[in-house]
Amino acid sequence: MRLLVVEDDRDLNRQLTDALKTAGYVVDSAFNGEEGHFLGDTEPYDAVILDLGLPEVDGISVLERWRKSDRMMPVLVLTARDRWSDKVAGIDAGADDYVSKPFHMEEVLARVRALIRRAAGNATNDYHCGPVHLDAKASKVTVDGTMVKLTSHEYRVLAYLMLHQGRIVSRTELTEHLYDQDFDRDSNTIEVFIGRLRKKLKVDVIETVRGLGYRVAPPENAA
Repeated sequence: MRLLVVEDDRDLNRQLTDALKTAGYVVDSAFNGEEGHFLGDTEPYDAVILDLGLPEVDGISVLERWRKSDRMMPVLVLTARDRWSDKVAGIDAGADDYVSKPFHMEEVLARVRALIRRAAGNATNDYHCGPVHLDAKASKVTVDGTMVKLTSHEYRVLAYLMLHQGRIVSRTELTEHLYDQDFDRDSNTIEVFIGRLRKKLKVDVIETVRGLGYRVAPPENAA
């Protein structure tokens, strides 16, 4: 999954980005409201972490612009302000959740997981497809209870497909959600990761839908 962090404090931005990358996400960063708005308006993100106190354009204005442009990605607002009215303003502007500074990084990670799974219509961090089980909190995959060792890129591909289980996901969509803005994107690499996943999982849950993309479905439902 691909995230955007919009935070002008460079140390905090780096800490958030590092923690999210360690948790398995692909992360883009912005340090002011204008840059953040542009990225959120032009790139597909699975969730955004947005500070309210931004230079150039404040976080509330950025969020309002996104929502007016029908950008519906989940947004977690960060604020150093204690007044309840600021939190209400963020929610009214279109935020899905908020965290007040200072915060524990684990809380941010948990809230991001919740936003992503709710956006995809899932209630928990556990995703099952036949004998395949993916634990999004622990970033672990098992097949019939046996741990499967995956590279970070293989895990991201499987996690995105499992999150959207039953839906056809195009190569383009996978590429856009698995690599940051600076990555030299080549959809052919997706085919390589899919091939590796099939070999490692040793169970037929990833279906190729000719001309459209891929779909995760239980073995009895896969073509």
